[in-house]
Amino acid sequence: MQLSFRGHDLVLDPSGALFWPRHRLLAVADLHLEKGAAFARRGSLLPPYDTHATLARLEGLVRSLAPETVVSLGDGFHDREGPDTLSPDLFDRLSALTRAVRWIWITGNHDPLLPLALGGAALSELVLDGLVFRHQPAAASGIAGHLHPKARVWSRGRLLCRPCFTADDDRLVLPAFGSFSGGLNVLDPAVSALYPRGFSAYLLGDARVFRFPHAVLAPEPGSSLRRH
Repeated sequence: MQLSFRGHDLVLDPSGALFWPRHRLLAVADLHLEKGAAFARRGSLLPPYDTHATLARLEGLVRSLAPETVVSLGDGFHDREGPDTLSPDLFDRLSALTRAVRWIWITGNHDPLLPLALGGAALSELVLDGLVFRHQPAAASGIAGHLHPKARVWSRGRLLCRPCFTADDDRLVLPAFGSFSGGLNVLDPAVSALYPRGFSAYLLGDARVFRFPHAVLAPEPGSSLRRH
């Protein structure tokens, strides 16, 4: 789906990634690589395939869109130990990606430090043609991740719950790209308070993105949240 944002033409991909054709830039948020390994260290076992699945989807996007730059909008890894737990195969696959393009790691709250052995550059934020890419949404305009937005909406008699982008004229928040990343309902104040004048949710479908105004979205079951 095409989105005009602060004078720039962007593409919202049904994978949850953002593509900026003018600069051949691909942005993904909250990969949370090695989340399964992090949970295993804490005694909660998850299937150890999340990094494989996330990298496979990212590799497919890089092949199909041929970006010149990839920006990971923070929380690329689930914790600081994540890079050290990568298997040799996963390390090589990720390193191949960072060598194939100009790769930028935006530091996040889960990964404030990133090892340069993986390749790429680590920044707190990136500013390009007036657009600011950061991890956490801020009072100023920009493109961010962190919140893992998802939305619930009635469609053709069914209640759908899908990850989504959220946007108004000033702020754009990407859904989490990671396979085990979960989501936060966009009617939660952590998301909706960013948009005092209202916003649109762009829900991810299998092959396209669907726009819904915030007024038609549904809260979580049993929640006291209301539409603003």
